Amino acid sequence: MANEKWSVYGEITGPIVMIGFGSIGRGTLPLIERHFKFDKSRMVIIDPSDENRKLADERGIKFIQEAVTKDNYKELLTPLLTNGDGQGFCVNLSVDTGSVDLMHLCRKLEVLYVDTVIEPWLGFYFDNNAGNDERTNYALRETLLAERRKHPGGTTAVSTCGANPGMVSWFVKQALVNLSRDLGIEFEEPAQHDREGWAALMKKAGVKGIHIAERDTQRTKNPKPMNVFWNTWSVEGFISEGLQPAELGWGTHEKWKPKNAKKFKHGNKGAIYLEQPGANTRVRTWCPTPGAQYGFLVTHNEAISIADFFTVRSKKGKVTYRPTCHYAYHPCNDAVLSMHEMFGAAGKPQPVHHVLDEDELVDGKDELGVLLYGHDKNAYWFGSQLTLEQARKLAPYQNATGLQVSSAVLAGMVWAFENPEAGIVEADETDYRRCLEVQLPYLGPVNGYYTDWTPLEGRPGLFEEDIDKDDPWQFRNVLVR
Repeated sequence: MANEKWSVYGEITGPIVMIGFGSIGRGTLPLIERHFKFDKSRMVIIDPSDENRKLADERGIKFIQEAVTKDNYKELLTPLLTNGDGQGFCVNLSVDTGSVDLMHLCRKLEVLYVDTVIEPWLGFYFDNNAGNDERTNYALRETLLAERRKHPGGTTAVSTCGANPGMVSWFVKQALVNLSRDLGIEFEEPAQHDREGWAALMKKAGVKGIHIAERDTQRTKNPKPMNVFWNTWSVEGFISEGLQPAELGWGTHEKWKPKNAKKFKHGNKGAIYLEQPGANTRVRTWCPTPGAQYGFLVTHNEAISIADFFTVRSKKGKVTYRPTCHYAYHPCNDAVLSMHEMFGAAGKPQPVHHVLDEDELVDGKDELGVLLYGHDKNAYWFGSQLTLEQARKLAPYQNATGLQVSSAVLAGMVWAFENPEAGIVEADETDYRRCLEVQLPYLGPVNGYYTDWTPLEGRPGLFEEDIDKDDPWQFRNVLVR
């Protein structure tokens, strides 16, 4: 792919191994070609399905049709990652691959690493013998933090660096800077790793919480048939996270918990989970185009990592401030219908899974941003409003949803390439300005909007509700019960 109008960020001198070649892998490959120099003869794509193999074959890139498993990953990946001289790069975009084990291997081999989620090995999400607390993203993140404590420093591995988790953590910092300036707060922007400085700024701005507020309006040419699951990104990924317990970072301003809410007994204890699946848990939220809307409280790593990153503690370690944070996701209408069908069948997924590509979709956008709420200006949404039409023009094999993810992977790769000895880092800890600089050309309009909307708007209406009329931004008012 021609590089004339695009920045080339450097040369990856070692092999590149891409694990997973679904919709996100397919979209990420052209961006790697566009923005890096590398030896194609030492790039390898690994996937158990050969559905997209022709894209690798056309480029002369080696394709291995095999699943990366707990039993074979060391034997399979080591020779590929150490093929020839130079520093290699592992791009993990697959489901059912143990992210922490893979990054441990990569760092041992001094290979750079990036992924979009802390993915477990096959079987984790549907383990009937595991307690719901063990199936959470909180638990998965704790395994990552334990690995970092055990093996600090060293070769860079960027964890959870897709659109969300990933890009939205950069949006939170930019939104906080914008909001603080608009509030007239005098401040000096904290350094990227300065958790205490960022948390103090968010507390000073009066932010009670954050919604990762998303609306996907992309539409298909034909109606969805029965007994299939359609989505604009990985169906397997959406089903897996959708059937995990709903999770959220739990803010210090909250005065009420649902009866089925559970605390965690280990780690930073900055989150809770509900004894119900996230994709069957509705919340009230707001996006610029639709305005007020329902979203699903699907668990995501950023809900926990953002709440943790912006926690203020006293000198004695007591938590004095933390924002509530959770995903509030309205997927495309076909995915909503697919999810309703699945839960109507007692959670049994449809036999056919299909990711809608750019040719099957007619129009629409993926409006993905962060809603900072509870401050003196009420609420501020900041994010990407990328349309399908724009995505088609910007890069091949992309719908709007996919390009927001794949461009974030690119940004994470660039940051790792430029900071090769940063150890294990979450997206919250990378340089948000640099990452957004890399990603912004692919995000369409990126704007901020203030709104007077609150979860109390129009309530209680015709039916009496158990709401907190004195404090609009309580989770009690956000959760649909």
